[in-house]
Amino acid sequence: MPKIDLAGVLVIIGSGYPAPFDVPCAMRARQRLGNSGGLQNFGVNRMTLPSGGWSSQRHWHSQEDEFVFVLAGELTLVEDGGETRLQAGDFAAFPKGSGNGHHLKNHSRFDAVYLEIGSRNPRDLTTCSDIDMKSSSTDGIFVHKDGSPYC
Repeated sequence: MPKIDLAGVLVIIGSGYPAPFDVPCAMRARQRLGNSGGLQNFGVNRMTLPSGGWSSQRHWHSQEDEFVFVLAGELTLVEDGGETRLQAGDFAAFPKGSGNGHHLKNHSRFDAVYLEIGSRNPRDLTTCSDIDMKSSSTDGIFVHKDGSPYC
């Protein structure tokens, strides 16, 4: 496969969360690098998180391993056990089914860039730790934890 030009990979701004949960993630920028290369068994996203932004709502995956690697800038990893500063060259891994809700926040004055890698398990259920929300990989629709839809 030839080299893929990063400039040609679509930049997706924001998130698919229902309001008001989308607000902290409204300015995040995602480039689906794995998709651009035709990958099917795992995903690789290049994420740019501006100052004040969140990567996602705090969450964990039932059937999907997740890995992040910081390329530039500084982020704060928020997990059940507290907060950890991550800088360029740092990484974190989240095994499937851990129940350890996590997300990244950018408390710095500058953009941070990181890779987000996941196993794309079609049976995965993402559960948000701090809010009443979950999502299945089969349809990607966010619902309340009791399964009722957001209106």
